[in-house]
Parts: sequence; C-alpha cells; structure tokens
Amino acid sequence: MADTTRITVTLPTEQVAEPRKLTDNVSGDVAEAVARQLRHQLLGADLLRHQEENGAFSEEELAEARSRIFGATDADGSASAA
Repeated sequence: MADTTRITVTLPTEQVAEPRKLTDNVSGDVAEAVARQLRHQLLGADLLRHQEENGAFSEEELAEARSRIFGATDADGSASAA
C-alpha cells in the first residue's frame, strides 16, 4: 500500500454528495483526480518545452496526435464510424 498523508480539503457540497452516492472511497477518487491533473500539467509542460525547442506543431503533427488519441476522424474532425 502506498504511503498516505491525511489532509483537509474543502469542496462544494454537491461535489462531495455525488461521489458518495457512487463509492465509499471518496479519498481514492480525489487522489485519482489529483493524479490526473498532475499528469495533464506535466504533459502540457513537456509539449510547451518541445515547441520551444522545435517550433510549433504542424497541422499534420496535430492531426496525427488527434488520430492516435481519439482514433480515426473524418475531414470535418468528427469521429468516423468503424
């Protein structure tokens, strides 16, 4: 089991009520949300650093990235039916 530290977090009531309906482990859900946010921020920093070193991403690079993340898309950007 990972080491843990108890902290106090203040959230709007409705943001606590809904997770409690779904799970007894609200702390686990909050920890997962924090981890997801940290990954998002680190990825953003990596992408910014890449652009600073190599220039802006081309439209082709962005299309390739979208395709890898979201799957194949039509010309208008909507997901294609497979």
